Amino acid sequence: MATTVTLKAGKVPKDNVAYSEGAIRSNAAFLDYCRTSMCALAGCTAGIMGLTSLYGFIFYFITSFMLSVMLFLKAGSQWSKFFRSRIELFTGGLLGGLFTYILFWTFLYGMVHVY
Repeated sequence: MATTVTLKAGKVPKDNVAYSEGAIRSNAAFLDYCRTSMCALAGCTAGIMGLTSLYGFIFYFITSFMLSVMLFLKAGSQWSKFFRSRIELFTGGLLGGLFTYILFWTFLYGMVHVY
């Protein structure tokens, strides 16, 4: 059976929300760019500081969390206009960023402390 929804003049049901696919892709690309840039910078910092083993990974997760908080503050209370869920702000590009971080971390650690 089909259900019908009657609408009063000017009322739109909150269940039906239209998203612009282009805007969502643009926002995801912006998140990826920010996360990649932050990971490269944090990896360079950790390498120059000489962080090793667990301290280096803790540093990554702290800087990643700080970036996520700053992005969340930038989006403000109207985050739903820009993203489908809040979890995208905190986990978007987290694993890919980890690989970028390790690349820069080991490179700079080797250049500064080994050679």
